[in-house]
Amino acid sequence: MATVTQIGPRLGIAPTCAALGLPRATYYRRRQPARAATPRRPSPRALGGAERATVLEQLHTPRFVDLAPGEVYATLLDEGTYLCSERTMYRLLAEHAEVRERRDQLRHPVYAAPELLARRPNELWSWDITKLFGPAKWTYFYLYVMLDVFSRYVVGWMVAHRESATLAEQFIRETCARQGIGREQLTVHADRGPAMTSKPVALLLADLGVTKTHARPHVSNDNPFSEAQFKTLKYRPAFPTRFGSIQDARAHCHVFFPWYNTEHHHSALGLLTPADVHHDVAEQRVAARALVLATAYAAHPERFPAGRPHPPARPVEVWINPPKTRATEEALLH
Repeated sequence: MATVTQIGPRLGIAPTCAALGLPRATYYRRRQPARAATPRRPSPRALGGAERATVLEQLHTPRFVDLAPGEVYATLLDEGTYLCSERTMYRLLAEHAEVRERRDQLRHPVYAAPELLARRPNELWSWDITKLFGPAKWTYFYLYVMLDVFSRYVVGWMVAHRESATLAEQFIRETCARQGIGREQLTVHADRGPAMTSKPVALLLADLGVTKTHARPHVSNDNPFSEAQFKTLKYRPAFPTRFGSIQDARAHCHVFFPWYNTEHHHSALGLLTPADVHHDVAEQRVAARALVLATAYAAHPERFPAGRPHPPARPVEVWINPPKTRATEEALLH
């Protein structure tokens, strides 16, 4: 609330509230001076103090102490006694903190959102497995993809007949060796699939000196880059409804991933390709684009009412779940 009061006059109340996720009605309501609550008059139908004590005394008797108010209410009626309604019994017990769930309830642990930052290639990878439809119903092939979060470069992929911890271990080992990953250099992020949380994969990553993190259960937003890459794969016009064989699936991936890495201009990378960012040629590409735009501006400045155009810059850092304070600052800046 204090942030809105400080920033609001400069940026406007509506955009500031939108950036902070605060309804404007809440902001204006809290600015109004607090009014004393009007005391409620007791209902003429309410039980008196002595009557409430009598009901609680009955509920605490040995024959009723372990029974539900409905049983107590019915038993007293059969004995020719009416003290109060069943709902009033519940209300009196709740006022004295004597109502609870008798069954053992499963309490799900609270999982903290993973907050991961990448400032260079081969610092943070994200991986996942997706199904590819086979030639007949209920037949699938499994595509393993390892993605560099900073550059969106696919550093490794594999198509297999099944999802297993053994194949995942082999896939990760070969990908790390191909990229020359050193100890304490890399963090690998994944969801909580059986292969991702398997003991062989955990032991392999520990042997390689690679830190592992996992998404929260049933939270797809904790692994957004792998999900977005799978969407790009499956929404391509050339992606078939089904693959006739595992060889067909591998042949398709042999065409798709080189295109994705070297030709696909990624909107989150300033319209650079993942290969440009991963292989550290992004600065040269941005400088060349700036020269082209400068030439175009010099030839026809009237066509650029906002002034000399500049190409989008390459990313300098990429977050998975940025801290809330940082997300708020970015929202205000935009």
